[in-house]
Amino acid sequence: MKITLDPYMFRALPIDEMVRTVAELGYEYIELSPREDFMPFFLHPRADDERVAELKSSLRTHGVKLSSVLPLYKWSSPDETERQAAVRYWKRMIEITADLGCPLMNSEFNGRPDRAAESEAAFWRSLEELLPLFEREGIALNLEAHPDDFCEENTPAVDLVRAINRPWVNYLYCAPHSFHLSGADPQADIAAMIRYAGDKLQHVHIADSFNHKGSSGLRYILNPPGTTARIHQHLDIGQGEVDWDAFFGTLRELNFDGVATACVFAWEERARESSSFMLDRIGKELAG
Repeated sequence: MKITLDPYMFRALPIDEMVRTVAELGYEYIELSPREDFMPFFLHPRADDERVAELKSSLRTHGVKLSSVLPLYKWSSPDETERQAAVRYWKRMIEITADLGCPLMNSEFNGRPDRAAESEAAFWRSLEELLPLFEREGIALNLEAHPDDFCEENTPAVDLVRAINRPWVNYLYCAPHSFHLSGADPQADIAAMIRYAGDKLQHVHIADSFNHKGSSGLRYILNPPGTTARIHQHLDIGQGEVDWDAFFGTLRELNFDGVATACVFAWEERARESSSFMLDRIGKELAG
C-alpha cells in the first residue's frame, strides 16, 4: 500500500521546495494535484518539457515518488466545445504523466447533476477517445464521485466504473464525501459503501467532514432557501463526523492494498502539522 500526500496546501511553494517539504514530513509518495504553474484546474496544462524535467529531478533528489496524478477537466460537460477542450487537456496531461513515469491518474466524473443523462453521454464520448491513450501508455485510472458531479453517490458511481469494463479502471472512495455518497440517507454507512466497491476499490482519499444532513438538515443553513449548492470539508481526522472505525476497519477487513492519500485542505496556516498528523494516523491504521 502507498500512503501519499496531496500537496495542495503547499501549492504556492516552488516545485523543488514543495517536493522537499513532502520528503521532510516523512512521505514517500506525492499525489500531484492541480497547481497553477503545472496543471491548473480546468485549463490546459502549463508544464513544458523543462518544468517536467524540474519535477523529475526534484523527485530524484529528495527520494520521493509520484503515486498518482490528479487532473480535473470538464470531460463530461454537456457543452460539446467545452468537452472537446477537456479531452485535449487530458491528452496532454496523459503525455506528461507518462513522461514522469507515473503509472496512475485519478479524477472526478464532473458534468452536471441537473443534466445527468447528457453529462454521462459526454463522459462516454470522452472515454472513447481517451481509453486507448491510457492503455497505450500503461497508465491506470481511478475515478471518484464528487458532490455536484453528474454521478455523486457511491452505488451508481461504482456501477459506472464497472461498466467501463477495464481491469485498470477502478474506483476511488473519498472519505470526506461520505455524507454525499450515501445519498438521501441521513447517515453514511461507510462500511457498506466500501464493501460494495469491493475489488474495484483501489484508492482512498482521507480527510474528515461534517454531516451536512445532520440535525434534520439544519447542520448548515444555506441561502437562498432551496439552493442546490453542496457543502463538505477536508479536515484532519477527528475534526468532523466521518466514522473512522468503520472506514479503517473495513479497509483492513478487505486487505486494502491500493493508494491512501491524505487530502486535508482546511489548514494552510498549519499545513506541515496537519500533514504530519495525517501520516502518523494513517500509518497506524493501515500500515502492515
